Amino acid sequence: MNQFKVSVIIAVYNVEKYLRQCMDSVVNQTLHDIEIICVDDGSTDSSLSILKDYQIKDARVKIYAQQNKGAGAARNLGLQYAAGAYLAFLDADDFFELDMLEKAYAAIRSAQAQIVVFRSDQYREDLGEFVQVNWTIRQDELPPYRPINCRNMNGNVFKVFVGWAWDKLFEKKYIDEHQFWFQEQRTSNDMLFVFSAIAFADRIEVIDEILAHQRRNDPNSLSNTRAKSWDCFYKALIALRNALKEHGNFWEYEQDYINYALHFSLWNLDTIGGDQKEVLYSRLKSEWFETLGICGKKAGYFYNKNEYRKYQTIMKKPMKVYFKSGISKE
Repeated sequence: MNQFKVSVIIAVYNVEKYLRQCMDSVVNQTLHDIEIICVDDGSTDSSLSILKDYQIKDARVKIYAQQNKGAGAARNLGLQYAAGAYLAFLDADDFFELDMLEKAYAAIRSAQAQIVVFRSDQYREDLGEFVQVNWTIRQDELPPYRPINCRNMNGNVFKVFVGWAWDKLFEKKYIDEHQFWFQEQRTSNDMLFVFSAIAFADRIEVIDEILAHQRRNDPNSLSNTRAKSWDCFYKALIALRNALKEHGNFWEYEQDYINYALHFSLWNLDTIGGDQKEVLYSRLKSEWFETLGICGKKAGYFYNKNEYRKYQTIMKKPMKVYFKSGISKE
């Protein structure tokens, strides 16, 4: 029997500047029957000390520490100790609305769902304001009824929702039965967990309300350090394909997967910084597009004609043509 309604798992690494706002958004949730599992990933600042301050004041806060292995490994460690009926995840520089867990818990229970997805927005650190992001849930690609599953979706199942863990609530029994886990790499470490869970789920509920806030423009954020982990997205795509094949339903999602693989590869190429841009361009062209199943498909196979045109340019032209022509910005 579960000891708590929800386990909230927070991966923490050198976020002393933002950690209190994150923790306040969890300890002050209107749903009280929760445990707060904080995994310190080898922080060298005062993050661990801040966590201990919260633990002294609130017995629901539990701290586990590990050597620096990344957010994926930290979340996996948290999963080992989670005793809640449902699982929520939060990055330590982001924060929840104070009634997020209450609303998500009520929704997932009412729908008898395995996952509930809710909206999020971005808190722009440089602007000091919240910015709407409508693409976190593509409502026009969902049927009018609830709950749903991937077979009911009208668009690419890997783009209807985002591959983040922190804008969702998961049934722990479902996660345990399928042994879903986070890849232990620097970035794109939640794609395998999230998209596998979505693809295999029979019942998904949706809350069309902003309940979580993602902090952006922090130079230390994982999303701004992809040049140091330029190949993680590719490893995540391969792991996802392997999981779908092992589950026996890759054939259902093959076209969606290949279209998403092209989309995500292009996004990484167009937004990555540093010298790794040239390395990534070369690797996509010489090997990865073929390994991902993109090569050999006719134009009509692809949902986005502009992305197909960019792929064709990469395969036929040197990198300077791709970027100087402006096609990378289209």
